[in-house]
Amino acid sequence: MEKLRIAVLGATGMVGQQFVARLHQHPWFSLACLAASPRSAGRSYSQAVAGRWAQPGAIPENIAEMPVLDVGDIEAIAAQVDFAFCALSTDKDTTRVIEEAYARRETAIVSANSAHRWTSDVPVLIPEVNAEHIGIIDAQRRRLNTRRGFITAKPNCSIQPYVPALDALLDYGPRKVSVCTYQAVSGAGRTLEDWPEMADNIIPYIGGEEEKSEREPLKIWGRIEGDKIVEANAPTISAQCVRVPVSNGHLAAVSVLFDERPAPEEILARWAAYKGRPQQLGLPSAPAPFLRYFAEADRPQTRLDRDLGDGMAIALGRLREDALFDYRFIALSHNTARGAAGGCILAAELLRAEGYLQGA
Repeated sequence: MEKLRIAVLGATGMVGQQFVARLHQHPWFSLACLAASPRSAGRSYSQAVAGRWAQPGAIPENIAEMPVLDVGDIEAIAAQVDFAFCALSTDKDTTRVIEEAYARRETAIVSANSAHRWTSDVPVLIPEVNAEHIGIIDAQRRRLNTRRGFITAKPNCSIQPYVPALDALLDYGPRKVSVCTYQAVSGAGRTLEDWPEMADNIIPYIGGEEEKSEREPLKIWGRIEGDKIVEANAPTISAQCVRVPVSNGHLAAVSVLFDERPAPEEILARWAAYKGRPQQLGLPSAPAPFLRYFAEADRPQTRLDRDLGDGMAIALGRLREDALFDYRFIALSHNTARGAAGGCILAAELLRAEGYLQGA
């Protein structure tokens, strides 16, 4: 299989660095272009991230001396690549305009940003859960008047632990969900070292996070009608999101009420058997198993279990009856792997396997 040439837009930020670290030896994709803001443009990548490289290990040798281009030089970048990952840290309106400009120049965008999550013909992908939503790309291309260009987005990192766990149980009709997420500082683009206010502290507010946690799953569970994705009308989700002094990993405490209450052993069997299109296709980044249940009373734990499946699997535990709902459980995912760059890379693998990403 010939490798596709890719660009990373916003390559110098924390999520951009994650893309670089995960892509430099990818079997299907080849890093051809790194782009960032004008203040980084013209430098080598190692110079542009000097003192800010936050990934394990050193900058890959074959990447360190690559030049950083200006993300606004769309024509030059589009001419060098087959598609691009977007990790820009600009405001939503600016990001929205840039992503669409690239798409209109026939450069598909697989975005880690939220700018287009509510564009009705942009699929918001958890590849195991709603792979069928890539079918809306045909309608999006008609709107954009493109042959190859389009945009996909990943959902908020806070919903990644519990949406797959609930998706495995949709046949039982989850009707009401209460979730509290305990979110790592990396979700804010920070580290424990540069955020002293987090030491010995919990902050019970993350701007906009609760609204995203309650609404985005409904688009993911929605259906394609004509030229748009229509949101599902259930379950009703109530979310609280708090920031905790953890480097990586978002943990969710979930309670759920079903229309048809399953037995505990049925839930465990569903979780054990759950797989999606990425596992069926054997995609390079697809974890197997996708969902892993821990029977120990004190698992999953963030530090111990966030790296399951190279950070792409979901850890579950503590399934038990609930006094107000039917059941409660704990779910954990790696927010900067599954919830950011890794989830986008898996989505790109799915898009290529299904024929939506091709060489020029």
